[in-house]
Amino acid sequence: MPKVTYIEYETGKEHIVQLSNGMSLMEGAIKYAIPGIDGDCGGACACATCHIYVDENWQEKCPSKDELEEGMLDFAFDTTAASRLACQIRVNDDLNGIVVRMPKRQY
Repeated sequence: MPKVTYIEYETGKEHIVQLSNGMSLMEGAIKYAIPGIDGDCGGACACATCHIYVDENWQEKCPSKDELEEGMLDFAFDTTAASRLACQIRVNDDLNGIVVRMPKRQY
């Protein structure tokens, strides 16, 4: 089970959890009540309330953004090159140890 570290924006508090292969980062955040991820659309890539920043060391290991995710990120606040939607990244053994940070606010 891959380990994921979610880091809160305000406090820098780390939440380290283990997720089953195939689970999205958004699903994991909801399951473990990680502050800063709302996931209002339930993972349908129809909102931007699971906006995260993927740590630089992990960006190339994540699947590429598709057009739908790029479009939804237009609705997120304070996007950067590290911005992703947590619903679009499913964990697997290659992402064991991934680190993601929460933004200051969600859509």
